[in-house]
Parts: sequence; C-alpha cells; structure tokens
Amino acid sequence: MAGPLLPPALLLAAAAAAAAAVPRRPCGPVGLSQDTVLGRPGANVTLTCGAEGPLNGSVAWRTEKRAPAGGHLLPGGHTLLLQRLQVEDAGLYSCHAGGRTLRTLRLLVEEPPETPHVSCYRRSHDKDVLCEWRLRAKPSPGTRAMLWVKRRFAVENATEQRCRFFSKAQKFVCRVKVPPGVDDNKPLVVSTCVRNAAGGSAGEDKIITLSSILKPDPPLNVTVEALEKAPQRLRVTWTYPSSWDPRFYWLRFQVRYRPEPTPTFTEVDQVTRTWLDIRDAWRGTRHLVQVRAQEEFGHGAWSEWSHEAVGTPWTDPRDVTEMGPYSSQFPTEDGAYGYGATLPPELFEDNAADGDGGAVLEASARSVAYPYPFLVAGGSLLLGIALFIAILVRYKQTWRLGARRGAKPAGEGQHALVPLGPPSPSSPLSATPLLPPATPPAPGPLHVTNLDYFFSGK
Repeated sequence: MAGPLLPPALLLAAAAAAAAAVPRRPCGPVGLSQDTVLGRPGANVTLTCGAEGPLNGSVAWRTEKRAPAGGHLLPGGHTLLLQRLQVEDAGLYSCHAGGRTLRTLRLLVEEPPETPHVSCYRRSHDKDVLCEWRLRAKPSPGTRAMLWVKRRFAVENATEQRCRFFSKAQKFVCRVKVPPGVDDNKPLVVSTCVRNAAGGSAGEDKIITLSSILKPDPPLNVTVEALEKAPQRLRVTWTYPSSWDPRFYWLRFQVRYRPEPTPTFTEVDQVTRTWLDIRDAWRGTRHLVQVRAQEEFGHGAWSEWSHEAVGTPWTDPRDVTEMGPYSSQFPTEDGAYGYGATLPPELFEDNAADGDGGAVLEASARSVAYPYPFLVAGGSLLLGIALFIAILVRYKQTWRLGARRGAKPAGEGQHALVPLGPPSPSSPLSATPLLPPATPPAPGPLHVTNLDYFFSGK
C-alpha cells in the first residue's frame, strides 16, 4: 500500500534541503612523508637517527644551514633533542657515523593556519570575481589555500580555484572566472580551505550574488581648480576607472571635501557627472577633495576613496594687498551652500597653554571685524537720538502753551440747557435754537505743533 503523498511545497523544500546539505569538503593537514618531523614554535622535538647505525659508535648530527640551535648529543648517539623551537630551526638534519650518512630528516616548524574570513567583489559587470582575506602573520612556505564556487541548491561539481598569497598586502587572493550568461541575481556558495603540515582550517560558506558584490575601482585623475572671480568656489573633475566601461554601465559618485584646518568632511551625494562645483569653499584656504564611485542603481558597494587632491579658491590680488592672503569676512555669494564664515588657518593652530579648544576661542575673539556693519549701526543710533530729541521739544512747546493760556472759566465751552417741557404757544419750536451761537476763539499765537487747535470745537 502506497504511503500518503506529500504536498508539492514540502517536496520542493526537501529537495532544496537535500541539495544544500552537501557534505563539506575535507580540509585536513597536508600529508607528511616518513622522514618529515613536525614541530610547533616554542615546543621541544626529538630527532631519531634510526637502527642502522652502530650501537656503540659515535654519531654526529649536522644541518645544511647551521648547527642545530639548542641541540646536543644524547647518550647512545641516536637521538637529538631540540628545545624551544623557532621558525628558523626548520630545515634538513642528518646523522653521520663512520664517514657515512645514516639518515636525513626534514624538520617543519609551523603553526596551524588562520581561519579565513573571505570577502568577494567584482570590479565591473564584465570582470572576474575576486575573493580575498587578510592574515595577521605571514604563513609558512608550505601553506596552501583553495576556494570552491557552486550554485546554491544545485547538485553539481564546484569550480575549484587555487589562491595566491601577496606578501606586500599580507592577504590571499583567489580569482573566479564567471561563465557567460550567468544570472547576476542567482545565489552562489563560496567555500574556502587553508592548510599546511600543522593542520587545516576551513572558512564559513559565504552566499553571494554577482550583482551584490560589485565594487568599482576608485575614480582616477581627480583634480581641483579655482574659478576666476569666484573666491568661494572650486571645480572638481575626475574620470572613470580603467576597469569600468561607461559605454554599457554608468556609475554614480560621492564627493567629500574639507578645508585643511578642519578634520570634518562635507559630503555631496548622487553626483552623476564627472565634475562638481563646490560653492562654500573657504576663502584663501587649501581644500582636500576625494571621490568614490558605485554602480548607478546602487548595486554592490562603494569603491575606496580616491587619492586626495588639493586646491585653493581664487583670490583677488587687491584683497591680498589690502587684507593679506586670508579674509575673515562672511561669504557674500548667493548659492545653495553659501553659509559659514571664512577664517585664516593660523587661528586653528594648537595652543599648548590653553589646550585645543582654548586656541580656537581665543583666535575667534581676536578676529578683525569688517567696518561697514559698525558704520550702519552708528548711523542708526544717531538717527534714533535725533528723533527722540525732536519729540521732547515738541511736547515741551505744547506744555508751555497750555500754561500761558491758564484754566478755562466755569461754564465756558458748555452748551445751555434747554427745558424739556411742552413749548409755549407763544414760542414756536423752530424759533428756539438747539445750540448757542459759536464764540470766536480768543486771540493768541498759533502753533503748528499744537494739534489740539485743529481738532477743537472753537
């Protein structure tokens, strides 16, 4: 009777797990011959001449390079003890008796290799994959490093590549050729193994895709030029790296720059051209500029920063004559980055007495102010004082006029009361005036500053 059928999803998951559960490749020590002896640095090792020599004869030990360091002849003459081994003790040792060689041994003084921590990258879409890892110490001459690459979830033989050690960079580098037509988004499994006579060490499997390991080389020919009559602008130009073909794929760039007195960089992202105008440069100050690149759609990693390029903004010869090579003015150009003050670099020099922060504060206090703001402030102050004096004179004249005229007599300026009773038949309503006739104003001087005169009822 047939068992229950599994759902298709479980079958696919089981197949994927079975394909991924491929046993790891063995990564043991390199096999040693019968006449090879292995020793660890700092340990003791005993070399045996063998049974061919005479039992009571004298046996001498020799090495091709020099006398064995720390070795001496033991009773019986057939063994040699080497204490506290060093890497320099490695080599060939032979025992002699009666003018003939009885046996030759090869001594290896090695440590097991370091565990590799591999990282892979690809300099462009049409280049091979490079995988590398750094070492803390130089490996022994017999150390071998291997790398295998295969598609994930696929039962197939892995591509084997031998890695090469570069002593100047202190790292192993492996080159993996990419077959044409491989999907850049398909995952690949990378395995590594490093081994020598003392042992073997395998790194963890690394899963990569060809698109995720893109890492261009840094841009080339970075230059910084001053723009005429623009004391706060610099133009930065660069070229594509030689390993990247811009006819098929483009790059985007990131630029960072800083004036020499400051350690902090200003970064500009999303630059798609091979040039950039810096609009907030410090007047008369050298600037350090670097550029790096990434694939135009953000796939992979940024390249390393380019070499530093140096440039100084344009300086008006009149400013150099009148104010010296540096200016403490605020920027006057309009632009997206027109902000901040420009100070001479000598203000940022270290002050041993006050410390790092004290030097900057003291220099800021000594900075020379531009005269035009003071002229504007002084003119405004004088105008305000003049207005205040004019107001005081005006009210003083008004007060004196009121004092000379004196108080008004009682009832002056008031209207006569009209009784509300019924009108008498002998006096018609239309004949009774509602308001008394206007009284002409008293003679006196006319002051234009006295506004009450114009609004008074008199």
